[in-house]
Amino acid sequence: MQKLELYIHIPFCVQKCAYCDFLSAPANDAAKAEYVDALKKEIQRYREVASSYQVSSVFVGGGTPSILSCEQMGEIFKMLRQVFTIDRDAEITIEANPGTVTEEKLEGWKQAGINRISFGLQSVNNEELKMLGRIHTYEEFRESYDMARQAGFDNINIDLISAIPGQTVKSWEHTLRTVAELHPEHISAYSLIIEEGTRFYQWYGKGQTDQEKYPPLPDEDAERQMYERTEGILEEYGFHRYEISNYAREGKECRHNLGYWSRVEYLGIGLGASSFISNTRYHLCTDMISYIERIGSGEDLREEIEVLTKEDAMEEFMFLGLRRMQGISGTQFENCFGNTIEEIYGDVIEKLEQEKMLEVKEDKIRLTKRGIDVSNYVFCEFLL
Repeated sequence: MQKLELYIHIPFCVQKCAYCDFLSAPANDAAKAEYVDALKKEIQRYREVASSYQVSSVFVGGGTPSILSCEQMGEIFKMLRQVFTIDRDAEITIEANPGTVTEEKLEGWKQAGINRISFGLQSVNNEELKMLGRIHTYEEFRESYDMARQAGFDNINIDLISAIPGQTVKSWEHTLRTVAELHPEHISAYSLIIEEGTRFYQWYGKGQTDQEKYPPLPDEDAERQMYERTEGILEEYGFHRYEISNYAREGKECRHNLGYWSRVEYLGIGLGASSFISNTRYHLCTDMISYIERIGSGEDLREEIEVLTKEDAMEEFMFLGLRRMQGISGTQFENCFGNTIEEIYGDVIEKLEQEKMLEVKEDKIRLTKRGIDVSNYVFCEFLL
């Protein structure tokens, strides 16, 4: 049977963070219950699709999935297991925000088969957390993290954000070392991007920053130092970089993300969730009222359906695969597309190799350190 990854979207949060452009919003208990019922009905729709696949990983994201009750999460997973064949050793992740985790929920997650938690910490500095609009303090995170360890979770990721307004290189280094000393299995370290539609965009995106009211963003030099210090500091603590923004202890790389970067098929379930099935990409409707109504009437939930051309698939193979530090395989490219990688991208690879952006060794092509630093430029070179 073919391998399949599942993504389950829970579009609720306690409050919207200042930097967040994800499809999420606060909601009352009635709205959450209505959504969970609709989600279970959607899952039932996939019985025919599910018969052709074996699920290797499940990722419950949001929003803040940990905002749901343990009963609601249990109901979702009960329905998933009724419809899909899930590997006995599947990696099953839930995103959790400190302050929304309880002993009861942790026990419920274990019973549901969840075996990996991804904590959205972002910073150990409470002023920086406040600036981001997070609902928790570092102390509350520690309480949630320790509780998860005591409950037996031995695969934990911690999300961090650099280049936060008011952040210094020193405070970022303090965040990295403090988190690394907790010995999580995985750390995701992202640089802040100011996205349209967020409060940060209103404050910083149009050059309208009121320096007296809002702390300034770190300058380019400070942001570069934060970026460069990340890998060095985490290496000191035994974390290896296996993707541009992700670090793990040996054997604890996120299998769900590795599948995504390797173009494993995945099915997105829930409001706005994206899918890649049978060489077709699409996302589900993003309006909650429409989602609930379409579930009830049996209408198609899909929007922006795109069947990939061979050229589209080749481009994705390159810029998704090159995100991984191990790079991509020329043999695998030929097996996928029936053309050698030199036939399609020979000139581009030679150019980028001369610019010291790519390193070519036998069958492997990967980004150099310089290439990682300007990865968006490199990826654009592979557009056909």
